[in-house]
Amino acid sequence: MLCKGPAVASPFLNSPKFLSKKIPLISNPAFYNSLRPVIEWNSVRSSTSRRMASRIVTARASAEKLKDPDQLIDSVKTFIFDCDGVIWKGDKLIDGVPETLDMLRSKGKRLVFVTNNSTKSRKQYGKKFETLGLDVSEEEIFASSFAAAAYLKSIDFPKDKKVYVVGEDGILKELELAGIQYLGGPVDGEKKIELKPGYMMEHDENVGAVVVGFDQYFNYYKVQYATLCIRENPGCLFIATNRDAVTHLTDAQEWAGGGSMVGAIGGSTQREPLVVGKPSTFMMDYLANKFSISKSQICMVGDRLDTDILFGQNGGCKTLLVLSGVTSLSMLQNPDNLIQPDFYTNKISDFLSIKAATV
Repeated sequence: MLCKGPAVASPFLNSPKFLSKKIPLISNPAFYNSLRPVIEWNSVRSSTSRRMASRIVTARASAEKLKDPDQLIDSVKTFIFDCDGVIWKGDKLIDGVPETLDMLRSKGKRLVFVTNNSTKSRKQYGKKFETLGLDVSEEEIFASSFAAAAYLKSIDFPKDKKVYVVGEDGILKELELAGIQYLGGPVDGEKKIELKPGYMMEHDENVGAVVVGFDQYFNYYKVQYATLCIRENPGCLFIATNRDAVTHLTDAQEWAGGGSMVGAIGGSTQREPLVVGKPSTFMMDYLANKFSISKSQICMVGDRLDTDILFGQNGGCKTLLVLSGVTSLSMLQNPDNLIQPDFYTNKISDFLSIKAATV
């Protein structure tokens, strides 16, 4: 059963102005239809739903262990890297990353870094790369915080409408750069609800979208405010930067990810969000358009099956899973796992070590 989402409920998206507009990044109704399998996959919870999902994911042979990195490197022009679990863990760089990126650049490969973490803007991520000793330009970085703002711009989000943010500074900065009004964010993490007889929370009726990302300042106030906006403001969009179950806030352990915040608001509104981060095709379409890249000449490298690898597969790209982050070999080879990348290896520096071992 396909989920009912903003594409059906919102007058912004169904208005004659929007449907007739030539948007270079997405093709109106087809774009939303392409998101439905992603939304449905992300909502899989029961064994019955898993059987439904098996019809969505194309049958694939088991992933092949990467033995000839040169063959893969020569077959593509662009490498898209996830960040957390591939380039770094928390604030610690994964061994061999600088040398690997330098080698790929020396071969003339375009490198792009895509992260579902919405806590930082592209500019802030640029500073993190610099702090870790990596020479990466802002133009090569695409965070889900940027995707949320880019998506709202692509649909001509009304200038008189506001966005309520359940998330951190990265989303606020990207909305500001896009010229979109917003409220909420970290400042609402300090607000509390004083429940007493007859109390009713007020909310801004001009909120036309709620954007939810990872939020370490998440609280009940935000849940209620977002719920009121989505349920009571006509046509209010429910947008998620991602639905990642866990994230690496430190390199010591896994921490609850943005999906937990999205899930709470999805539960209270009984609505499915429109996801703009991986595995949605929005960022892939944006990248392909911006850089004029043929998707068949892209390799998506990531550590998550249900976001990174599915993102690459949805976009028609080659896919490489690295085992340096969330996914273990046993998880990949589990018979219940329906998502199989083209190749897998331990970490991206295997591009160097495998080559050295075969010389």
